[in-house]
Amino acid sequence: MESTSPVTTTWQLPAAGVDLAGDLSVPAGAGGLVLFAHGSGSSRHSPRNRSVAAALRRRGLGTLLADLLTPEEERQGGVTFDIARLADRLTAIADLAGSRPETAGLPLGLFGASTGAAAALFTAAARPGAVRAVVSRGGRPDLAAAALPDVTAPTLLLVGALDLQVLDLNERARAALHCPVELRTVAGAGHLFEEAGTLDVVAGLAGDWFTAHLTAPTPSTPHRR
Repeated sequence: MESTSPVTTTWQLPAAGVDLAGDLSVPAGAGGLVLFAHGSGSSRHSPRNRSVAAALRRRGLGTLLADLLTPEEERQGGVTFDIARLADRLTAIADLAGSRPETAGLPLGLFGASTGAAAALFTAAARPGAVRAVVSRGGRPDLAAAALPDVTAPTLLLVGALDLQVLDLNERARAALHCPVELRTVAGAGHLFEEAGTLDVVAGLAGDWFTAHLTAPTPSTPHRR
C-alpha cells in the first residue's frame, strides 16, 4: 500500500512517572501502528530508525518514535541498560497509543533496536492482546530472557551477518521463544547496519513482517526458519 507523507505530530507522553516525547505519523487509512523502541545511547531522533519508519509509512503503516529516557537520564549513561525501566515506559506508551483517538483501534507492532528490542519483548509479553507483531534489529533479546516464553506475537529477529556475538544471542533467544519466530541475517551488515544498502534490507523485511501480521486475525502455529 502506497501513501503520501503524513503530518508528524509530537506527543507528550506521560509514562511510568515521567514525561517523554514521541513523534507520531499516521498515513490516511493506515493498516497498523509501529511503536519504535530505541537502543542504548539513542533517541527518537535515531537516523536509522527514522529511515526505517519512513519506509514503513510508505507502505501505509503509522509510526510512533518515542523517547524512553529523559534528557537527564540519557546524560547519566548507565540507565540505558535498565531494561525494566525501558520496558515499563514502552508498555505505558503502548497503552496510551491504544487509547488515543488518533491511534486507537490500529493493530500495534513493536520495532526494537539493540537494548530497545529487549524492552519490546517485555512489552509484548505484558500485552499479548495488544501487540500483534515484533521486529528486532540487532537486538539483545537475551536481556529479556525471563519474558521470552510469554511472548505470543509473531517475532522477526534481524541480525547483521557480521555481528557474530549478537547472532549467537539471537539464535539462543529463538530457541526460547514459543511464538511464530524467524531469524534472518542481513548479508554484509555489522551491528549498526551502517553498510551500504543493509538498512534498506531491514526496512523491507520489517515492512513485509508488519504488513503480514498486523492484519492477521490470530497468531498461527509457531514456525521457525
